[in-house]
Amino acid sequence: MMGTQVAPAQLFYDFCLDDHVPDDHLLRRIDRFLDFGTVRAELKPFYSSLGRPSIDPELMMRMLIVGYSLGIRSERRLCEEVHLNLAYRWFCRLGLDGKVPDHSTFSRNRHGRFRQSDILRHLFETVVECCLREGLVGGEGFAVDASLIAADANKQRSVPGDEWCLDELGPDAGQAVREYLATLDDAAFGAASAVRPKFVSPSDPAAQWTGAHKGHAFFAYATNYLIDTENAVILDVEASRAIRQAEVGASRTMIDRTNERFGLKPRHLAADSAYGSAANLAWLVKERQIDPHIPVFDKSNRTDGTFSRSDFVFDAEQDHYTCPGGKLLVQFRRTYATPRSGITKDGTRLYRSSKSDCQNCALKIKCCPNTPQRKVPRDIDEDARDVARALANTPAYERSRHRRKKVEMLFAHLKRILKLGRLRLRGPKGARDEFLLAATAQNLRKLAKLRAMPSHGHAAA
Repeated sequence: MMGTQVAPAQLFYDFCLDDHVPDDHLLRRIDRFLDFGTVRAELKPFYSSLGRPSIDPELMMRMLIVGYSLGIRSERRLCEEVHLNLAYRWFCRLGLDGKVPDHSTFSRNRHGRFRQSDILRHLFETVVECCLREGLVGGEGFAVDASLIAADANKQRSVPGDEWCLDELGPDAGQAVREYLATLDDAAFGAASAVRPKFVSPSDPAAQWTGAHKGHAFFAYATNYLIDTENAVILDVEASRAIRQAEVGASRTMIDRTNERFGLKPRHLAADSAYGSAANLAWLVKERQIDPHIPVFDKSNRTDGTFSRSDFVFDAEQDHYTCPGGKLLVQFRRTYATPRSGITKDGTRLYRSSKSDCQNCALKIKCCPNTPQRKVPRDIDEDARDVARALANTPAYERSRHRRKKVEMLFAHLKRILKLGRLRLRGPKGARDEFLLAATAQNLRKLAKLRAMPSHGHAAA
């Protein structure tokens, strides 16, 4: 006989929300790693002592963690999901009858108190400290990389870069425009490059017009990750323009900030060739004493069949090159009354051969067939490049090359699982806040995966 579902006619229910959240639920596993003990102290100066009590900032931050950890990008939908889902209610400490705040509350706080107090970076660093306590950070090898995230900017409403005028921006400009003006001297934004972009978005002028994906160009920001290669824990995150110079500057900022904040300094740093410029390698080797496991960014190799710079042997003690024919290339062939540095505007030194040596050389056709003598430029930081080239032949470099892929896997997880393919907030600070929350969520998921949680019954006992 077919059964029929009948609603029970009970007047009272004995219901415990904690019993209906599974032990292996993601939110239960990450809840024990969260510490909001200092949140109220950090935010207290940004609240008035008068008026009605505000919504608990811990509640809003817990809801944001739910959204970024589970790929819920819309704040309106997040409020609906927290209202309906028992596990979300348990994690947010709402109980069965707690009221979910309106979605507009998030906009006011994210553009106000949260941004002014930098509370999201404080939360991120608190989670990193938890990773350190749990032993997930080795501290010997780091990796750095950047990935493009589409900005909330429309190509159809953009203006050509040569028509964009800063003088026309008045005091009534939007928040994203004011943040853009405040970062004109920042190494990660305005000061990264003097090249004017092809298009500028009036609604978010800090977003970079880029075609780096070899497809349709779009407005984007770059999220920069500094990770520990042992367990792919994100040690720092920084927002920047989507150009190479800004990404290199962001990597230096993250390395110094990690050392200052957590006392962590790596023995070696892994990265791709975008970070292999002579200036950046010199900064790592000479100023920070970090071994660069980075491919050298070098355009000296020739493809026309003539000798490249690598075919010439440099003697650092005598300060000269030796060509394949055994002749010397030097900077100066006479003594000047006033000593000269020999450094060009491009930051290089030119080593020249003797015209007589080249004219009588049998290898001239393979060395300098179109010039009377051979010139070899050498960057002032070429010695740092030589250090990176020497390290490229070591087993440690090969291990770093494989471990560096972990940062690329984090970017894939960020876009495919956490759904952060396009930003919802505008301006440099909006991008920074979104990247911080996403990195916090990824570290929390890493903690939940690598550190097993005791059973529910044992924890209750």
